[in-house]
Amino acid sequence: MFKKCLAVLSITTIAASLAACGSSSPASTSAPSTSAAPAATANANAPKPEFKALLQYARFDPNAEVVAKFLNEKTGYKVTYDMLPVENPDDKLNLLMANKEQYSFMLLTGPQYSKLASSGALEPIDELVNKYGTNMKNVISQNSWNGAKLNGKIYGIPQTGSGTVVNSALIIRQDWMDELGLKPPTTRDELYNVMKTIKEKKNVIAMSGGKSPLLPEVLPTFGLTMVQSTATTGWQDVNGKLVNAVENPNMKKYLEFMKKLYSGKLIDQEWSLNQANKVIENFTSGKAAIISNGYFNAPTVQNALLKNSPNAKIASLPYLKGDDGKVQVMATAGISYYVGIPKWADKKEDIIKYLDLKLDKDIHKEATIGKEGVHHKVENGNYFPILPIFNDQYNNASSFLTGVDEKNYPIYWQARVRKDPILTDAFNKNQEAAKGNTVVDPLSFAPPLEAIGKNNQKLQKLMEDTFLKYITGAEPLENYDKFLAQWKADGGDEMTKAANEWYAANKK
Repeated sequence: MFKKCLAVLSITTIAASLAACGSSSPASTSAPSTSAAPAATANANAPKPEFKALLQYARFDPNAEVVAKFLNEKTGYKVTYDMLPVENPDDKLNLLMANKEQYSFMLLTGPQYSKLASSGALEPIDELVNKYGTNMKNVISQNSWNGAKLNGKIYGIPQTGSGTVVNSALIIRQDWMDELGLKPPTTRDELYNVMKTIKEKKNVIAMSGGKSPLLPEVLPTFGLTMVQSTATTGWQDVNGKLVNAVENPNMKKYLEFMKKLYSGKLIDQEWSLNQANKVIENFTSGKAAIISNGYFNAPTVQNALLKNSPNAKIASLPYLKGDDGKVQVMATAGISYYVGIPKWADKKEDIIKYLDLKLDKDIHKEATIGKEGVHHKVENGNYFPILPIFNDQYNNASSFLTGVDEKNYPIYWQARVRKDPILTDAFNKNQEAAKGNTVVDPLSFAPPLEAIGKNNQKLQKLMEDTFLKYITGAEPLENYDKFLAQWKADGGDEMTKAANEWYAANKK
């Protein structure tokens, strides 16, 4: 009967049931100390416990992976894995937690981590990390630990990714540029002129795009550095305070420019309807000359284009100068996931010991990119995959991460970028072209702030739907103040207050 009652509980009501059932001893309210020594094991020969872990969705069986078997063998702990479903993962997570499913640890998104931690469903791990987390304290930065702290306690291991990375660039049909004698644009006005010439001379869509009204290569030319992620969007430091980009007066100027492109039929007239695959199809089929493309899509785009047009050429456009003559390029950084331990999990000390052992230098490296000489090779300090075995056995390795060596993982990770020469070339070009001019979200290492988690998704949709109407002319841009008032009233002011409270306490 008790289990049936729990099954209908939402995450936010779990805390009450936990209080009735009792909990383990409270954890320290401070960040993990880097000076605590690991506790001695009572019986080093005792068999190690078995764990069950919950991962995010991916299209493979984690229990059959080489990495899973390697970790079991190398650590001595046997771990089996479940995954959240692709559809309605949060609903499934709610149900699993309400039923107190016996997971030892879980890989959580920022919003999932925030909700579970605030409901009392996760164990505070400060004391456990201080006692048993020697490796993780050494390789995870204090910045990241601060980004896992909620109400003074840490409820999960913060997992960053590949460092500061520039994902996208505008790519163009270079063969058409050559045919028309056009030079690569370096400013917004030059881009407009290139697009206008291509439209007139080639009778194609100058630029295709889809869904989002925010074009990451054009926004910075208006001083709008909106770095998007699952956790937060569009915060800028203005004289020491965070302001959302929708409140920047230049946002109206950006929308005016995009509307000018749309009304002149220089950008896709189906922009508001196109999915990502349609945008790529428009480019590779010869219907469009320019798209914003992520480096990870480069092989797909180039191979499809050459299949349709064997003599076609692709080039990346330079990042454009703003009105002040400076180049700013938006980059991603910060915490990707959190590794949480359910309040009711058994053997929490052993769980932390296992997660810490995974960050042993040798184990972490091999779990990430395999054996040197078998799965990867090192040339001049750079890591390269050995194919095809790297793809066959380590293509899904990143799914098993539960925290990373923040200094070395970005170096190891580049072996993954070097799996395909087209991918490698696109990645390197983006980073080199953006070098010295990257901008990251000031909340990149902030914890999941409750006000942002509660309001961001609905306000993101409000912004995108309204901006698309402005661009397409379905609604006059003169109504921008009306939109802004609604944005503030529906949670924007609450988000701004929470963002600034965190920023004021943590900015350097």
